[in-house]
Amino acid sequence: MMRLRLVYIIVLILLIGCSKTESNVVINESPNVRNESWQVSSIFKYDDYMMIGEQGKIGFIYDDKDVTRFYPGKKQKYMWHFWAETPEETRNLFGKRVKIIGVSKQTGQKADVFDGGIGIPNTAIEDNDKVGRMPSMMSLPSKGLWRLEAFVDEKLFGSVVVEVH
Repeated sequence: MMRLRLVYIIVLILLIGCSKTESNVVINESPNVRNESWQVSSIFKYDDYMMIGEQGKIGFIYDDKDVTRFYPGKKQKYMWHFWAETPEETRNLFGKRVKIIGVSKQTGQKADVFDGGIGIPNTAIEDNDKVGRMPSMMSLPSKGLWRLEAFVDEKLFGSVVVEVH
């Protein structure tokens, strides 16, 4: 009986230890950010706009021309777009809080770039509920490559790598 109780306790300890290890991996590692290369994100077309980011996931209106480029300390307006796996999941993004954090490749510096929310779509416009949109005013402090990490309700949704000229 004592031996069976000891085996039960050891198995319980091993199971608890394994479950803690798995949850630490999920919390501490984010494949969307940690394992990405530091290449400037792709530019793609959505509707009538050129955007930078990951097509079908996350991006903002940007065409890499002088008007939309990032320059140190220059605050500019950008319209973010968010797509989830399904239209229903995308609709669940509406009204959610978004925080954008910038990380410099050169220095590792982190900067709070923007804090806002995904707007509720205008139902009078056809298909307006297929993407979450968020206007923002963004500025980055120094030249080089910056990863803009977008957190929706404090969970990493995706990231966009930009160059500050």
